[in-house]
Amino acid sequence: MLHIGGARTALFNWALARRHGGVFVLRVEDTDTERNTAESLQSILDSMRWLGLDWDEGPDAGGEFGPYFQSERMPHYQAAIERGLNEGWLYRCFLTPDEAQAMREQHLEEKRPGRWENPSRELSIADQQRENSTLQQLDLRDDVIGDEGAQAISDALRENSM
Repeated sequence: MLHIGGARTALFNWALARRHGGVFVLRVEDTDTERNTAESLQSILDSMRWLGLDWDEGPDAGGEFGPYFQSERMPHYQAAIERGLNEGWLYRCFLTPDEAQAMREQHLEEKRPGRWENPSRELSIADQQRENSTLQQLDLRDDVIGDEGAQAISDALRENSM
């Protein structure tokens, strides 16, 4: 079933593509293997059609911007992750889920603006790799704020935001 957030995103992207003569590409999030079924795919396609949205490219249309299933794009995502780690705008987080949640709650309780302090952010790439070799699973986090503080983001729907 198409989630309301997915419908909203599709509607805005469809309208933007149509307004500016672009191409509306439908990609299907299928990386949740438990919920990924032929029936769920059909439900998404049917819901999109019910909303009156047509796509130029997608699972049942083909085109030059495939693949159209997220699971088939994993090499692309892995390359982007490696680039982010090498360029320093991503870092490996070695906090346990409980530690990360406690830090988030403390940050909110103290009403501190901006990024929360994460000791993993300051590790060198060599130290991250050494820590990573001992763990089964970890999170990747972005360092979009960096040392410069808050950054303005240009958003066509919400205008500029911080």
